[in-house]
Amino acid sequence: MNEPLRALTMNVKSKSAIPTSETQFGPSDSAGLPDHGVHTFILGAGCFWCMDTIYRKTIGVSSVVSGYIGGHTPNPNYREVCSGTTGHAEAVAVTFDAAVVPADVILDMFFTGHNPTTLNRQGYDVGTQYRSAMFYTDVRQREFFEASLRRNQENWDDPIVTEIVPASYFHEAEPIHQDFYAMNPYEGYCQVIINPKLAKARKYYSQWLTE
Repeated sequence: MNEPLRALTMNVKSKSAIPTSETQFGPSDSAGLPDHGVHTFILGAGCFWCMDTIYRKTIGVSSVVSGYIGGHTPNPNYREVCSGTTGHAEAVAVTFDAAVVPADVILDMFFTGHNPTTLNRQGYDVGTQYRSAMFYTDVRQREFFEASLRRNQENWDDPIVTEIVPASYFHEAEPIHQDFYAMNPYEGYCQVIINPKLAKARKYYSQWLTE
């Protein structure tokens, strides 16, 4: 297990800390996020294998890390998180270049890639570890996340229950969970759960996805 990753806004010095931005804030949209530069969003959408798969196939994305965030126990492992007793959510930290793929697209993929109206549940995955959540690392991200939620609410009849909360320690998951789909394409979960989500992403965002 790697040392936990933590947002730079928490003033923790670490070689493995997740960056929130590699540029100064310049021209931006109404929500305050720049339309250029490298950014990292930490997003929980149920089992992290699903969004890991979609984002790894998205142009402009340089890194996707599956991990655990938002809990109360140190150094959690997969078994502990799955028990629902640690308070962590499965999440991905996706790093992308906003000049290549707009930040709006990254978040629209998030809301399309899971059901944000079901509390602590994604299909057969039930528990707080599968909650829909967006973990912001600064005020600009929070405002941008809130604006995206409002925009995407128009696509859902039921209220979106996605949490928008401050980011805390992000623990990188075990190596077996990184790029799980590519390593296990014929696994039942990949065939039954991930493939339909990937097909949906291709339907709406084909211009942003690789083959």
